[in-house]
Amino acid sequence: MSGLALVKVVKAHSSDTNCCAFSTSLLASCSGDKTVRLFNLDDFKELSFSPLLGHTYYVHWCCFSPFGTMLASCSTDGKIILWNTRNGETVAVLEHPSKGIIRICAFSPDSSLLLSGGTDNCLCLWDVNTKTLIRQFEGHQNTVAACTFTPDNNYVISGSSDGDLRIWDANYGQNKCLYLDSECNDLGVSALVISPTYGSANPNYIPDAISHKRHFLLATCGADNLVKVWDLNVFPEVNTRLRCKMTGHTAKVMSVAFSIDGSLLASGAGDSLVIVWNPILGQMLYTLEGHKRYVTCVAFSLDGRYLASGSNDKTVRIWQLDDTGIPCQQPAATAVIKPSAPAAETTTPKECHIQLLSDWSIDEVCKWLENIDLKQYCDVFKENHIDGKELQALDSKHLTSDLGIKPLGHRQKILRGVQMIREQGFYTATGQPTDDKVPDEYLCPITREIMRDPVIAADGYSYERSSIESWLRGGTNTSPMTNAPLTSNHLTPNRSLKMIIQRLYNL
Repeated sequence: MSGLALVKVVKAHSSDTNCCAFSTSLLASCSGDKTVRLFNLDDFKELSFSPLLGHTYYVHWCCFSPFGTMLASCSTDGKIILWNTRNGETVAVLEHPSKGIIRICAFSPDSSLLLSGGTDNCLCLWDVNTKTLIRQFEGHQNTVAACTFTPDNNYVISGSSDGDLRIWDANYGQNKCLYLDSECNDLGVSALVISPTYGSANPNYIPDAISHKRHFLLATCGADNLVKVWDLNVFPEVNTRLRCKMTGHTAKVMSVAFSIDGSLLASGAGDSLVIVWNPILGQMLYTLEGHKRYVTCVAFSLDGRYLASGSNDKTVRIWQLDDTGIPCQQPAATAVIKPSAPAAETTTPKECHIQLLSDWSIDEVCKWLENIDLKQYCDVFKENHIDGKELQALDSKHLTSDLGIKPLGHRQKILRGVQMIREQGFYTATGQPTDDKVPDEYLCPITREIMRDPVIAADGYSYERSSIESWLRGGTNTSPMTNAPLTSNHLTPNRSLKMIIQRLYNL
């Protein structure tokens, strides 16, 4: 196979892409726009019931169950939502006892358990069948940023933003930490992953007859700009041993992933690069360029055909692997694979008029119907004077009896669209999300929506007043940005920022 490695750029999200994951037939991604999206692997077209809407804040992570029938996502809203991947329906909603932000979640290899971690510094272990909390692992002193199960289902590995790594017993109720490495990644662990084929993960592995040693290969990354590979021993002793440090990134490494055969390790970082490594030799093989901002996530497909990378540039890039499982266009040594120049994108003027759904006119509602391919209902919406406020109040019964919309699929498309607009906040009259061109400093860090009444909290960051007040009323006295304790609940109006936003966006 020859040619460039980049085969597809998915531009579905209107905010940062935070995570991407593969099942045998689907690609999932989640974003700061509060949505989870599903795509068919055959053509990377979005499924009819996507996006999955249910989170009210930034969605940090998503992962498939090993059999691919369920998808878990977690968010700043403190919820873990389990979704049915066949129809997009919500299976369950879980929350930590603390109601804190959930940053990470992972299914066990046998699909029976779910692990989650967040800003309460705690890991929760859930029974997937009963949707109940089994136990909590406590010991981390800061946000749990990464977690996984060993391939044998017996141990839990977790890392925190303090830089420590801990190993726990997943099966026998031992809530205490079995092993602690307090300096796994100096400035914080961003992600960790275990090879699916190395050591005891290999079905053909034969343990030593005397020691019965069980061991795995672990990769971690973090704010020290490093990817580290470790021997992970779980029997007869529980410990880790550093094999190698891999240098190449020049900024925080935010994600790592093994290929399905364990021969490749990919990493994504704040330097906008994806690097592909030989994890056994510790060698850099390929550097993939193209993202315009931080690379937040990387994932290999289960058939070994693709590597996906997601970024704060709101895209997911799909890289083709050849038959040997390496990126197309093989190099003599280390290669830099650059995508072909993208087509010119239409730019948006700096000053654009932004409206809430409730402010839409009847004509703007009809324009939105045209954009979702339901132009045939424009006349009946005009006859019944359906403006933005009325659109928000519609339900399936009204659509059927009052507006005569009989097809179930059309009613659901309208209702899903309205819900999506409500959850994503500001929209233009074309129905397209407007934060695509809005600088981050104008967006509330909690809601990722343009701020109308920005205030400065004790952590020095600006937030939408109603969002940070809701945050504080919920009993959370830590910073949404740093997780450090807030010294006070005093909020100072950021008048200069408010004036800039009002001038630019006519709010």
